[in-house]
Amino acid sequence: MPEQLSDITWVSDLEWRLAPRRAAERLHHKGRMAHGRGDFMARHRNLVRPLVQGALLATGLYGRGLANALRPVVRHVRFEFPNLPAEANGLRLLHLSDLHIDGQEGLAAAVARIVSGLPVDLCVMTGDYRFDVEGPCDRVYAGMRTILRAVRARLGVLAILGNHDEANMAQELAEMGARMLINEAVKIAGGFWVIGVDDAHYYGCDDLSTPLAAVPGGAFKLLLAHTPELYAEAAEAAIDLYLCGHTHAGQVRLPHWGPLTINATCPKAYTQGRWRHGGTAGYTSAGVGCSLLPVRYNCPPEIAVIELARSAR
Repeated sequence: MPEQLSDITWVSDLEWRLAPRRAAERLHHKGRMAHGRGDFMARHRNLVRPLVQGALLATGLYGRGLANALRPVVRHVRFEFPNLPAEANGLRLLHLSDLHIDGQEGLAAAVARIVSGLPVDLCVMTGDYRFDVEGPCDRVYAGMRTILRAVRARLGVLAILGNHDEANMAQELAEMGARMLINEAVKIAGGFWVIGVDDAHYYGCDDLSTPLAAVPGGAFKLLLAHTPELYAEAAEAAIDLYLCGHTHAGQVRLPHWGPLTINATCPKAYTQGRWRHGGTAGYTSAGVGCSLLPVRYNCPPEIAVIELARSAR
């Protein structure tokens, strides 16, 4: 089985890797679409939020949405690959995405209770730990500390940043024990590598080519990305499994209609659950937390346990 992350030779200057993200954060406030693939919701949240909240309050649905958002479900997903290294056969991943943990009182405690009963091999987190896109992060750190203390992953935690996060959060999460992958790759088992890229949606700081250069040819490649919008690049790079979030699977889904918005420039097929593009298998989490407003309708918050298995060729 894979060795513990603490036993892997880890040569990474986190602050050096964060330099492009810090530059993008400074620039993004100076112009629309300065870097990424979309920033409509970020730019208009102060207009959209009160309108949507007012409509929900007027219809009497707001309280129900708040309650729904505090009831995460655990989804068990199994992927089979003929090229999965024998050492990784049966590997269990805890996938947490879009926690937005400071967005609703009680969410961190609810998530901690659930993950404490889910022993896994490795925990992966695909970004968006903060509810808003700016402002203080103290409540983020308190909530994330509660969750990370409850995670039972014998190999540790790998994490990336999302479009709601700021560069400083990477340092804080690293101090809590998460290995932050900022456009870099790490070997988990003999031929099993995990690649983590920075946010592609808002800041456009993703760089897949640099970490790929460190991965041996023929290795099994697991990509952690915040958004599914890199699906084409991932398939071209022969990524085997792509884990992401960002879309919240719509967060508000109408019967017979589906999500009101997915906030991603990619086909709808890639915005929830399992998908495939070329030779790349993918899974887009519905997310643990909420964006814009702490409500959910017909789209429960999700904690995913993903099992990897070696199939017959």
